[in-house]
Amino acid sequence: MRAWLGEEVAAQTLRWRLWAPVAFGSGAAVYFALRAEPPLWLLLLGVVVAFSAWISARRRGWARRLTWPLLMLACVAGGLAAAKVRTEMVAAPIAPAMSEPTVIEAWVVDVDSPGQRGARIVIAPVWIRGLTSEQTPVRLRATVRGEPPKPGEAIRLFGILNPPPAPASPGAYDFGRNAFFQGMGGVAFALGETRPADLAPPPWRLRLVMAVNSARYALAERIVARLGERTGGIAAAMTTSHETWISQEDMDVMRNSGLAHILSVSGLHMAIVGGFVFFAVRLAVAAWPWLALRVHGKKVAAIAGLTAVGVYLVVSGAPPPAERAAITASIAFLAILLDRQAVTMHGLAVAAFIVLAIQPEAIVTPGFQMSFAATAALVALVEAWPKRTREISAPWPILAVQRFGGWLTAAVAASVVAGLATGPFAMQHFNRTAMYGLLANLGTSPVADFILMPALAIGAALEPLGLGGPFLAIAGWGVDLMLAIGTWTARLPGAVRTVASAPDYVLPIAFLGVLFVCLWQGRLRWLGLPLAAAVLVWPRAPTPDLWIGDGGTNAAFHNEKEAVVVRPGVREFAVDLWSRRRGLTMTDRPETGWACERFSCRPEAEQAGPVAIWWGRKTPGPDQMEALCRAAPVVSVRAVLTSIPSACQDRLVLDGVDFARGGAVELWRVSPSETGRWRAVWTADVRGDRPWARQPNPDVSDSGA
Repeated sequence: MRAWLGEEVAAQTLRWRLWAPVAFGSGAAVYFALRAEPPLWLLLLGVVVAFSAWISARRRGWARRLTWPLLMLACVAGGLAAAKVRTEMVAAPIAPAMSEPTVIEAWVVDVDSPGQRGARIVIAPVWIRGLTSEQTPVRLRATVRGEPPKPGEAIRLFGILNPPPAPASPGAYDFGRNAFFQGMGGVAFALGETRPADLAPPPWRLRLVMAVNSARYALAERIVARLGERTGGIAAAMTTSHETWISQEDMDVMRNSGLAHILSVSGLHMAIVGGFVFFAVRLAVAAWPWLALRVHGKKVAAIAGLTAVGVYLVVSGAPPPAERAAITASIAFLAILLDRQAVTMHGLAVAAFIVLAIQPEAIVTPGFQMSFAATAALVALVEAWPKRTREISAPWPILAVQRFGGWLTAAVAASVVAGLATGPFAMQHFNRTAMYGLLANLGTSPVADFILMPALAIGAALEPLGLGGPFLAIAGWGVDLMLAIGTWTARLPGAVRTVASAPDYVLPIAFLGVLFVCLWQGRLRWLGLPLAAAVLVWPRAPTPDLWIGDGGTNAAFHNEKEAVVVRPGVREFAVDLWSRRRGLTMTDRPETGWACERFSCRPEAEQAGPVAIWWGRKTPGPDQMEALCRAAPVVSVRAVLTSIPSACQDRLVLDGVDFARGGAVELWRVSPSETGRWRAVWTADVRGDRPWARQPNPDVSDSGA
């Protein structure tokens, strides 16, 4: 056993360094898991001390079993410090929750994906009534009515301004943190049509960004005009990241069939576009003997592939997943230019290190976790794949069958491996598993890899010249076939399974398990499999009896395997997130057994539900409060209460003060025999006191600013 373990450790001689980006990312993850903001000087001091200890140990010739832990500790400290520095660099004003609608004058930067209430745009505000220039956010996401204005237009809108939304429930995905690192300081909802505004010329950087986004949006419109709204909308999303024309029905089909990743410009798209250009240019050089004798065809093709990746990054709008994919693809092409192997675990480690150094916040995003886990699994599969024996004088029909069988085996293996690697993250973050995702991806993979994406790339490149029609038509045929496969798969019995999220600390365990299976060489790697399956097998915490949303405007309670929504259609997105995170099926409350009025809803008997809510902005009167308290053990009031009637003494009453401090809340009944005893977990307590969680007080600025 000792000899075998020695062989296993010796096989890692060139693999130990691969754990450096893992340690660096772990440090960044620790930073984002903290409840309070650490001081920068302390983290920088930790970096200096840790790296000094590692360098000193190396100079003294210490053994690797001593220097390697010091290096990992130094990388952890570096990740912590890098995340803190990044937070300080991107810090920008956050919009307050203003009590009255306001006027916003801004430049339209880009058209964003539509929301449930209408089209959305990204704007750069120049003036906001009620805020000083120091309080004005750099960017806002605004929901507008009608057709969205195009990038580069100056607009004036009258609407409601709020800070970025907090998590829908304690421990859920933090949209506000994501907006903070994207420079998005708030959200606005227009109450009327947007109007043109007369603004001073914007800075040159903003003009450049708007010009690029205007060209992207114009290209998306041309693609939609060529292919129609349904087919062209998906083709435009795959090219420019604009999802404006995708219907909710088609979006659900892509999600339920496991094909939603095709809509997001990420590693798959960069690999196909870069790889297609690389092989096309290399083939063209080889087919021209005069040129093939004078240039290095492989390096010329690598330069072309690198250029294609850069152009595609600009055309796609450079969303964070595309940026990470572009860095990974660029490392592969640079390896070819330096006469190194393109697809290696070391190249992936370098790409991960660069991404985390530039964007440490990526470590807590599902996109980074899933893309790098899948890529690491595929590279490990390439390393372990047996070398094919070359045939000698075999008949071509036999060769054709063998090649097809080899391709099919490789495609199935790649889909299975990538699906297993990303499964824990899909279950934890999205709480849904497409049971026939492997089948759908196998059916669409040949079409997307060899027809759809290459034709779409050529068509998009030629469309500004008016020559992209034939290629876009081919791409449209591929999109239609992909939608047909996705629709058929999504309609199969049991196509989607909802899985409750495991405790927060389980996902890092699964991540380390996946990485151990991929990075370790030898049979000992299979010790990582139980860890990789932690999200699937870990016991779930007891389901909350009750959830009340941010502001107390809606609530849902647990009834067997269902989440019964008190106000159907209100804050539906937040209710859906909470119910899926707890593994529940969302359903509307029954029409009978509830007394609902304009501003309130209460059960007529405690058996009907445990909560009564008042969502009016005005404080309910004594009789109204007494009726609410007599109806349910938990009473939620949006307004601030100054007094509570005697009927509420044994009830848990939450008002506007509680929701302003804590946000959304989950409640567990402590004991049925103890009246009024509940255990509460608030979103703000889990979120902590972090820069992206601090919301300025409304109406504190000069109203005449």
